[in-house]
Amino acid sequence: MSENTTKIMQARDMKKKGTTQKVGKVFGLIGVYAFLLIMAIIVLFPFYWMLISSLKSLAEYRLSPPTFIPRAFLFSNYIDAFTTANLGRLFLNTMYVGVVSTLLSLVITIFTAFAFARLEFKGKELLFAALLATMMIPGELFTITNFSTVISFGWLNTYTVLIVPFLVSIFYIYLLRQNFLQIPNELYLAAKVDGTSDFKYLWKVMVPLSLPTLISITILKMMGAWNSYIWPRLVANDEAHRMITNGLRNAFTTTSGDVNYPVQMAAVALVSAPLFLVFVFLRKYIMSGVSRSGIKG
Repeated sequence: MSENTTKIMQARDMKKKGTTQKVGKVFGLIGVYAFLLIMAIIVLFPFYWMLISSLKSLAEYRLSPPTFIPRAFLFSNYIDAFTTANLGRLFLNTMYVGVVSTLLSLVITIFTAFAFARLEFKGKELLFAALLATMMIPGELFTITNFSTVISFGWLNTYTVLIVPFLVSIFYIYLLRQNFLQIPNELYLAAKVDGTSDFKYLWKVMVPLSLPTLISITILKMMGAWNSYIWPRLVANDEAHRMITNGLRNAFTTTSGDVNYPVQMAAVALVSAPLFLVFVFLRKYIMSGVSRSGIKG
């Protein structure tokens, strides 16, 4: 076999191998996108069902098999949901609790994280380890003790009982402390040489540099207050202090026990909309804050 023939055969083999690899990559991409499409449908279908159900009549909602496109779009369900459940009052209650608890929690988290990240005192590492150990305890175990405490304080059916018990979050403190540790300690020492107070250094240097993490904490705290259900239902379930998740529970149940599900779905869609918008427009801040806080231990 001549040298030219060998080269031609090698070139053909390489071309065939390259073609096989390209076909494999194409089928691989098709498989990946098909999997992602299936997962997206599974995730988004409940939201789609919620939206179309909120636009149906009760009679159409009860049809079997169900319709996947409403025969008549009843946008009046949203008006009925807003008035029936008194969503305006529920929104105000939830926003007040969320904003106040978030602001106070941010203050506590910033000062505590700064103390564990920059200040030196005896037992700091041991105390921080003990605080981290409390994260292993399920939050439900604190419900009974917290409930007994707020009863003794006379806080039932007040905004105080919705705000104070959850102002301290060990997870947020840990998250911000890790971010503070990424800031060079030389900046702190130089500021102390110049006579800068700890508070001024914290406010002028550390807070601006840790802004993505603080934004993440703010978003997560607000979402937690918005989605809170068990504790508000237990300690503040009166009309004046009811949160939005509790207000939707029985607002659409008639005296006969029947539930107007389309109107209830419309209310759920209204309540879910703010969280959906927060996730769509601010998700990069959440990911940025969490990723920045996990670089240095």
